[in-house]
Amino acid sequence: MTSQVIAAMPACADSGAMTSSNPAASASSIASATPGPLGLWVMLSGTFLVVLDFFIVNVALPSMQHDLQASAGTLQLVVAGYGLATAAGLVTGGRLGDLFGRRRMFMLGLLLFTLASAACGVAPNAELLVAARVLQGLAGALLQPQVLAMIGLAYTGEDRARAFAAYGLTLGLGATLGQLVGGVLIHADLAGLGWRSCFLINVPIGLLALVLAPRVVPPLTQGSGSSRLDLAGVSLVAVGSVAVVLPLVEGRQQGWPLWSWLCLAAAVPLWGFFASQQRRLAARGGAPLVAPVLLANRRFVTGLLTTLAFYAGTASFYFVLALYLQQGLALGPLSSGIVFTALAVGFFATSMAGARIARRFGGKPPIALGALVLAAGHALQCVNVAGWPGHTHVVAWTVPLLFVQGAGLGMVMAPLVSTVLAGLPPQHAGVASGVLSMVQQASNALGVALIGILFYGRLGREADYTSAFGVALVYLMVSALLVAVLHWRGARHGRGAEAIR
Repeated sequence: MTSQVIAAMPACADSGAMTSSNPAASASSIASATPGPLGLWVMLSGTFLVVLDFFIVNVALPSMQHDLQASAGTLQLVVAGYGLATAAGLVTGGRLGDLFGRRRMFMLGLLLFTLASAACGVAPNAELLVAARVLQGLAGALLQPQVLAMIGLAYTGEDRARAFAAYGLTLGLGATLGQLVGGVLIHADLAGLGWRSCFLINVPIGLLALVLAPRVVPPLTQGSGSSRLDLAGVSLVAVGSVAVVLPLVEGRQQGWPLWSWLCLAAAVPLWGFFASQQRRLAARGGAPLVAPVLLANRRFVTGLLTTLAFYAGTASFYFVLALYLQQGLALGPLSSGIVFTALAVGFFATSMAGARIARRFGGKPPIALGALVLAAGHALQCVNVAGWPGHTHVVAWTVPLLFVQGAGLGMVMAPLVSTVLAGLPPQHAGVASGVLSMVQQASNALGVALIGILFYGRLGREADYTSAFGVALVYLMVSALLVAVLHWRGARHGRGAEAIR
């Protein structure tokens, strides 16, 4: 099966066949190669696996530590190694898709992710598990930007809106179902695999998608006019990403040592130098990793800031909710996973009804409204937690309020991606997708770090989970309100730009 996939890759690349020298031909080829529902499922299966594996591992950590006799520091690397590798490689992964064909890079990324998942599942010790997780993250960085870019090129109009909504739905379900899927797999203990099944479940899904991809996903390649990779830019992005994400992920657990502050301080000049290097390369007629025209696009930049605010509150919400349910309310992994389904149901409901909701509001995505619903859900949950401290009724009220919070998440997450990428030149689709995905990953780490400071700072020696969760919910409410404000400002910029044209 693996040999079939590798044999199919050269035929499906067509990386140099379609260039920006003939935009009309390119657009025609892309439009005539719209994938059907099965093709969209194959593309989204890759995204689902990448997101699921970021969250599913949390519920498996205690079992891993017991089985592999791993230290707490090594366990942190199981999580951080994956996130770091993904964040550091996303922009480069998007650029590789622009250069060598998006379907080819999608299939290569999916193949590597599947193999790395198998390596995680059979790892005999913690050190090899960490190494396999880093490979998983790098494969995910190659895979994920291709999905966004292919959707942007394959669909137009209402079809594109629906496809991006399905992408947003996939992101949310991967995150919200991670806890439940992990809890079910560990509880079932299939074939005595325990936590290993959380990784091995990826193998049949990945192999099936790899077999189907050459048949149902068109090449969708629109060249950028250059076949060279900006290696200096690649290096600067990788080092700059690590300088931001590593201290945010590891700093709090280690008490914010000096190296964490030095890394964060070094990130500023690193990214400044990267921006300068990209401008100089573009001025010389070269092919920069991130075209300066992208960062000069006010709507795109505002969209990135909105994404930063949103995801800084999303991953951190799952983080503190899992801690509150399992340690504060003493629910087991399976029980807490079942409670999480209320969040997933609310998310699914508004994601599927996104188009109808948008029509009620003049055809515009209701992102600001969704952010306000999310903020209200956080506020009501805070009242619930404070009103029933240590009381059994808190769970009964938590479930319907999680539905409200999930509904707000669905109204924002599903249309946010298409809003950020709207109107960008097709030749920059891969890089723009990589930049957006990198902001999502960095925002996840930033949010978990910030909420960790608040949560654990309030938790104290008394282990007051009620008070700690309440403080975290206040942070999440502020984050949601910031999303509403930024989106409103971005929409206003968009209307201004249309009026100028």
